[in-house]
Amino acid sequence: MVNKGVGAVVCIFIMALDITAGFLGIKAEGAQNQEKHLRLWLFECKEPSQEAFRLGCVAILLLIVAHVLANLLSGCTACSQDQTHKGSLWRQLSLLSFIFTWVIVAVGLGALVIGTKANHKSNASCGLSHHHFLSIGGILCIVHGIFSILYYVTATASLD
Repeated sequence: MVNKGVGAVVCIFIMALDITAGFLGIKAEGAQNQEKHLRLWLFECKEPSQEAFRLGCVAILLLIVAHVLANLLSGCTACSQDQTHKGSLWRQLSLLSFIFTWVIVAVGLGALVIGTKANHKSNASCGLSHHHFLSIGGILCIVHGIFSILYYVTATASLD
């Protein structure tokens, strides 16, 4: 059984990582938008933003750390297929939130990587617009935090 005080600290820490990653992703979007842009339909020519690149990299790192910690500290209650089908409601909710965290981290991480990579080049580039990827990734970081906490709570509750 997990101590409630320790559980609360773990939840707060994971949520803090995800919220910080989310705000950094949104702030990176703002830094990217301050650079010179020339846009024609789906194509865009822009100067890359080093600040957006750095903020995006930190957001990616924090999202990965939050996801790894949420999965390691929650244990793998959803790993056994026999126990999942015959398991309690907590175990089934744990499995559902586990799946959602993986889907959200995949999409959010992908959006952050695309937005960050667009700001990596040292000179101006033209191509398909990568507009809003950083803010979408940032928002998904916050959503990931919510589902990570749900996973942690349901996984530890199913152990009782």
